[in-house]
Amino acid sequence: MSDEAAVDLLTGHRYFQPHTTPIQVFNRATDPMLPVVKPHPFSVLRLLDERGLTNHVLVITRWRVDPADCAVLNSFRNIKLTVLVTHSGIDHAGIEPVDSAISATSLRTLYEHADRYRTVLYWRPIVPGLNDSDAHIQRALELSQHAHATVFTGLFFRQQIAAYYRDHGLPEPYEDTARRKIMPEESEQRILRAFHRPADQQLPWGPLFRKTSCGVAYAHHEADYNGHYGIRELCDICPLAQLNLCRETWRAPDLAAVTRQARALGAVGEVTITNRAIMVEGLDEPPRYFLQHTYGYQVHDRNKPHHYRRHGRADIGWPAT
Repeated sequence: MSDEAAVDLLTGHRYFQPHTTPIQVFNRATDPMLPVVKPHPFSVLRLLDERGLTNHVLVITRWRVDPADCAVLNSFRNIKLTVLVTHSGIDHAGIEPVDSAISATSLRTLYEHADRYRTVLYWRPIVPGLNDSDAHIQRALELSQHAHATVFTGLFFRQQIAAYYRDHGLPEPYEDTARRKIMPEESEQRILRAFHRPADQQLPWGPLFRKTSCGVAYAHHEADYNGHYGIRELCDICPLAQLNLCRETWRAPDLAAVTRQARALGAVGEVTITNRAIMVEGLDEPPRYFLQHTYGYQVHDRNKPHHYRRHGRADIGWPAT
């Protein structure tokens, strides 16, 4: 498929909304900044930009980025481009095949040359006993000075990942797998203590975020496009100005309008709106995200509840409720 055809397919999708739907390009199976791959994401970004689209576009890499790449990334005039640099600090080659020093250098280069795009330190996956030592946390704290925002998160430890660990004789970090990321409470608390700036009333934890969209939105001086403000415990580390921005934007949508739209997408059962999210049944992720981005309000599957303080996270590593 050509880059043009791929962009046509994307922008013609029933769930794509111009200027609204956040986009990730070349996010699976490869790294967009590998030399043989790079011309294609650059082409796709150009094609999106030439259409006048102002959507958020996220590029995620752990590979080398040089000043010439930054010049290209700065050349787009319409899309809101964010380059997220994945950095784990894991030094076990069987688990992290790419030297984390590469991503650290790329992050500095991106931040130094950023003009029209923004760069985020994507600190993941954090795994207890593997890359959450005091030295690892201090390293991430230092790197965070070279990014417009930092997002930290845990590990997707699903059956396929567990099988990879077993097949390669790697120590499995958890006894069980989970459909959501595992980010134990103890690791989070140690990270928050290290990042805390008690004397800074505006940025008490610096530009540190639990959710990707929160960090991206902050970097572009916008309210979170995923409506996480309703999940208020996520916001307890946010910069004060960002909290105010999200508060001013976040509004519960009209129930009748949401119900009509959810029904048209295939929802079954009752549609309700709480002070945290729209609750639906019978919709998988794409239509739920379509509604979420439409209203800037979280949309949850009633049968897969998010627990307090564990939004988007597995229960592993947290006290039983």
